[in-house]
Amino acid sequence: MSKNDDDRTAGMMRRRDFFSAVGRYGFTTAVIAAAGGFLTSEPALAQTSRQEQQREKAAKYTMNVATAYRLGASRSYPIMQLSFKDNIENFTRGKVYVKLAPAGQLGVGTKIVNKVQSGTIQAGQHSLSNFAPFAPAADLINIPYWCAENQHLVNLVTSGTWKKIVNPRLANHGFKALWYVIIDPRVVALRKGGKGPIKTPDDMKGIKFRVPGSKILQKVYRLMGANPTPIAWGETTEAIKEGVADALDPSINALYIYGFKNVLSWVTFDQAVPDVQAYSCNLEWFSGLPKNVQHAIDEASDITFRQNLAQVPAARAYARMEMEKAGVQFYTPTADEKAQWKDSCGYQLKTWDDTKKSLAGTLDNFDALLEATKKQGSYYVAST
Repeated sequence: MSKNDDDRTAGMMRRRDFFSAVGRYGFTTAVIAAAGGFLTSEPALAQTSRQEQQREKAAKYTMNVATAYRLGASRSYPIMQLSFKDNIENFTRGKVYVKLAPAGQLGVGTKIVNKVQSGTIQAGQHSLSNFAPFAPAADLINIPYWCAENQHLVNLVTSGTWKKIVNPRLANHGFKALWYVIIDPRVVALRKGGKGPIKTPDDMKGIKFRVPGSKILQKVYRLMGANPTPIAWGETTEAIKEGVADALDPSINALYIYGFKNVLSWVTFDQAVPDVQAYSCNLEWFSGLPKNVQHAIDEASDITFRQNLAQVPAARAYARMEMEKAGVQFYTPTADEKAQWKDSCGYQLKTWDDTKKSLAGTLDNFDALLEATKKQGSYYVAST
C-alpha cells in the first residue's frame, strides 16, 4: 500500500470517528475533540460534552463565530479559533458562550462578512481584503513593500492612525474589528516543472501567475513582469497541476494547509504583500451587550491576538518543514535582489498615487499610515 493510500485510509477513519462523535455528542464537542486529538476517547468526549452543555446553559449570550479553517489548523496557520472561544468565555466569566462554525460550515470570505453584517451570526473570520468594500482603506495593504513585514503590519493595525481612518468606516457599515490575524507575507510559489528558483522580477517574465479578483494584486504581478491569471481559489490546485497557472502567492502557511505541497517546486520569500485575516463582529449586537461584557470581549480579543503573534514563528516552521519533506525548496532573495523586487512594483512608484488617494482619501493619509508602520507599541512578532 502506498503512502497516499495510507493517508486516504487514515482520513476516512478520522471522518468516520468525527461523524460518530457528532451523532453521540453534538457538533461542538466533536470539533473540539478533533482538534484535541481525542475523538476515540469516550471518557474525554463525555467530559467535553458535559462542560460545553454546562457553559451554554449558564451563559446569558451566545456568540456564533464562523471561520473558513478547520479546528487544529493553528499548528500551521495560527487562526486561534479554540483560544478565542476559551478566552471570550473565560474573560466574560461565562456570560458569553461561543459556538464555533469552522471549516467553512457557514461559508467563507465575503459570505461570512455578509452574515456578520446582517446579524445572521455574531462574528466571523475572513481576509482583511474582504473589508475593502466597506472600508476601502483596508485594501491598501495589497500595495507592495510598505506593510508586508510582520512587525510593520502589527504596528499599522494597532496604531491610532489605522483606528482613526479605518474603524469609523467599518462602524458605518455595521462592523467592529475584534482583532487581526497575522500569518506571514505572501510568497512566489512555483509549480513543479517550472524553472526555479525565482530570484528577481526578471525571472517572472512570461509566468502565468494565479491571482484572486483583487485589481491591486493583478497590477502588482503585472508590474513584476508576470501575466496575471485570475482563477477562483477552489480551482487553483488543479490549475497549478495542469499548468493553467505557473505560480501563486499565498503565504507558505496557506499553501501547506490547502494541500499545495505536492504540486510546488520552489518558494521565494519576496515579502511584497501581507497575508492577513481578521475577526469582526456585528456592531449592533456588540453595542447591545453590557459595558463590562463588551470590555471583556475586547480583553479576550487582545489576549488572543497576542497568542497569535507568539504562534506565528512556530506555525511557519511547521509548514516549512512539512513542505520541505514533500520536496519543496525555499529561496530568500539577497538584499540587492530584494531591492529589485521593490523597485519593480513598490509603493514608492508614482503609479500607485491614484490608488493611494482613492483608498486612503489623500496622499497625506497614506503617508500617515506609512509612518504608523514604523512605530512599535507593546506588540511584537517575529519576522520571517
